[in-house]
Amino acid sequence: MRTELDIADVIVRAWIERRATLMQRSHGGVIVIGHSHDAETMRMHQFLVRNGYPNKLIEAESNPTAQLLLDGLNLDPSEMPVVFLPDQRVLKNPSNTVLADELGISKVFETEEIFDVAIVGAGPSGLAAAVYAASEGLATVVLEGTAPGGQAGTSSKIENYLGFPTGITGQELASRAEIQAQRFGARLEVARNVVGLSSSSKLHRLCLAGGRMVTSRTVVIATGARYRKLLVPGYERYELTNIHYAATPIETTRCLGQDVVVVGGGNSAGQAALHLAKDAGCTHLVVRGVTLEATMSDYLVQRIICSPKIKLHLHSEIDAVLGDDRLHAVQVRDRASGARSAFNVTNIFVMIGADPNTSWLKEHLDLDHNGFVETGRAEWEMQSRFATSRPGIFAIGDVRAGSVKRVASAVGEGSVVISDVHHYLEKLKVFDCAPIHE
Repeated sequence: MRTELDIADVIVRAWIERRATLMQRSHGGVIVIGHSHDAETMRMHQFLVRNGYPNKLIEAESNPTAQLLLDGLNLDPSEMPVVFLPDQRVLKNPSNTVLADELGISKVFETEEIFDVAIVGAGPSGLAAAVYAASEGLATVVLEGTAPGGQAGTSSKIENYLGFPTGITGQELASRAEIQAQRFGARLEVARNVVGLSSSSKLHRLCLAGGRMVTSRTVVIATGARYRKLLVPGYERYELTNIHYAATPIETTRCLGQDVVVVGGGNSAGQAALHLAKDAGCTHLVVRGVTLEATMSDYLVQRIICSPKIKLHLHSEIDAVLGDDRLHAVQVRDRASGARSAFNVTNIFVMIGADPNTSWLKEHLDLDHNGFVETGRAEWEMQSRFATSRPGIFAIGDVRAGSVKRVASAVGEGSVVISDVHHYLEKLKVFDCAPIHE
């Protein structure tokens, strides 16, 4: 597809339209049977949707056909969720890695293969780097732990990204970038977290969860950040089922006509509150700060203030979650007066920032006091603002210390860093060709 442009365009357009149709109709892929309030069922459903794989979720409790099917196959309720594959095989509560391998979402390659550049993370910066690297002829592999898009991929709508006057969902933007990178020849390995790194003078080896190794001449760290959590007793028991970190259709369809709580004062929280307010009952926006203007774009602030369906709670925080096996209410405390109010809600959307995904890099690269990768101070003859403390390894996007935490900035860094990768690879070639003096 890299050489036959006209044919490639037709194939790509047809593939995009077909996948979109199958996703909308929940047809043509796998069938998942489980309990909608179960964390494992939600984990699996989110994985399939975020990776753009057609699937149909059937509620085991309320669907008599599902129960008959489970009984006919002698499946125990404790084995749910179960996945019915297109070839009629059945997987019992598979991990994301097993599911990715079985469905062909992850492109398996030979372990002895050596890449020019390995990109760790498939958020906006990682995908941009993949597009530019692959389009310029570099053997490129992208290693992603969950699904393309990163945190931006879970955004309900990005309205200030250049070229999309009516906005675009994070997942749609990520899906387009993924297809674009693959069209140029980039390889994508999904559901494989990188857990270790070792380097020689010319090669880097990345250890994946499960023990597989990926070898590359250069590495671009684009792991972004992981969601912060509320420090509230009992919080963990409701994660994935009642506590969410994104407001995609997977989560918002569970909130139709119901009151919800959004926690956070940034753009992600503002976008989520406005998105939820369309179909939810009352949307409570809980913000620790005394004003929204300091942390949120003005266009979002004005819409929130004018919305009759959003109730703003400034200088407030959640200090209790109430429920049994399911969430029933939250308790919100006014940080100034200490007064507490309870709201009957079954879903909380937590968007209070993130911490860098660098725990696996602590012994290998220089990190700042917050865990972000230090760049631009390399001592290995590489004048690059993205160069880390180790030769041949670069960092871009939200994981990089001092970066601007915006989608457009991340995409820019991903495109620019490939120029530095080229320069480094050229130096390796010069070094390899240098005469040996005795």
